Amino acid sequence: MLYAILCYHDEDFVGSWSKDQDEAVMKKLAVVQDKLTKEGRLGPVARLLPTTAAATLRKEDPPLVLDGPYAETKEQLLGFYIVDCKNLNEALDVARDLGSANPGGAYEVRPVGVFRPGGNLT
Repeated sequence: MLYAILCYHDEDFVGSWSKDQDEAVMKKLAVVQDKLTKEGRLGPVARLLPTTAAATLRKEDPPLVLDGPYAETKEQLLGFYIVDCKNLNEALDVARDLGSANPGGAYEVRPVGVFRPGGNLT
């Protein structure tokens, strides 16, 4: 089963890291990523650009485009992992490993349904 591990953190806090601090966190995360890659369990990983580069399309009549993300929260979605795990507990173990490499923030772990041609959901 594929699981999405969504990485939330205070964007201003993470953005205040020096280049060396950011590289140190990325190096720790790479250890977890390398392990998952060797096990053949790591799917796409993305680090999102700042929310200042985002836009939100509100489905109103007529549709409305807003600058930035729609949700007003203290933590922003900064990136995600797609990981192949046997069950939720195994996916939570991966999130714990990522969390030990990246201080603060939160990880939301959700099963992923993959849409196949013909409308099949797996």
